[in-house]
Amino acid sequence: MVSIPFLCPSMFDHRVSAMRRFVTYAASLFAASSLSAAAFAQPAPAAPAPQAVHPAYPQSPRAPQGAPNILLVLLDDAGFATSSAFGGKARTPNLERFAAEGVRYNQFNTTAICSPTRAALLTGRNHHQVGFGNLMDIPAGFDGYNTVWKAQTASIARVLQINGYSTAAFGKWHNTPRWETSAAGPFNHWPTGLGFDHFYGFMSGTDDQWEPHLYNDTTQVPNPATPEQGYHLTKDLVGKAVAWVDDHEVLAGNRPYFLYFATGAVHMPHNVAPEWIAKNKGRFDEGWDSYREQAFARQKQLGVIPLMPN
Repeated sequence: MVSIPFLCPSMFDHRVSAMRRFVTYAASLFAASSLSAAAFAQPAPAAPAPQAVHPAYPQSPRAPQGAPNILLVLLDDAGFATSSAFGGKARTPNLERFAAEGVRYNQFNTTAICSPTRAALLTGRNHHQVGFGNLMDIPAGFDGYNTVWKAQTASIARVLQINGYSTAAFGKWHNTPRWETSAAGPFNHWPTGLGFDHFYGFMSGTDDQWEPHLYNDTTQVPNPATPEQGYHLTKDLVGKAVAWVDDHEVLAGNRPYFLYFATGAVHMPHNVAPEWIAKNKGRFDEGWDSYREQAFARQKQLGVIPLMPN
């Protein structure tokens, strides 16, 4: 026999009331969900009209139209009255021709020694501002003498490089701290770290002209020949510089270049081929005092030394 519990009227009424509340709540939830679905069921926006996409590549800097090529030649330890272009006895007919077609400057002030002069020449600043108050070989722990080329004193090569020029340096450098002049680097104070795309030459203040210690960019390289085979540093530098210009004209002829050419000559050691000694034999035998008077007179004739008004 199954017993059926007796439900009194009050219990039945309570359950009916709870059921009604449940049905009302469920209906409200259904209505809310229906409204939400209707709100989200909007038509999709129209797709934008297709547009052509053109490839875009980073643009390299371009020099102004007609920007000239620049050749900067630095002769080491050559006096103001050495070249015949400036009244000296050393015959330089090509320099004379260039001078006749251009301008002779007569107020170029040197700092008398290698590293400071080069730092000033290549930046247009006082050498102390660059960090070269003295030679690279004898640094001092003070701001203007530590031989560390400051980033804020950009070289002319760097300025031209970021404005669309190709840049190269050949010959003597002498502006990298001694403790960074090795295969271990760092190389940010080498020529290629200071604005030159390419460097070929030697890093020290002086080197053997017959058997120099040569670097190609930042790698030490063997000499291309021996003295017995006719090798001399100046000829090698000229050959490498001319080859670089030839390659540049073929591969990047639409871009101007800046070429810095700094010979080891006429700094000691005075390694000169016998044929060049023979060409000048006896021409300087009169001594310093006589040479000074003759050069002074020639410089006045050329206008290198201005004539004083009467």
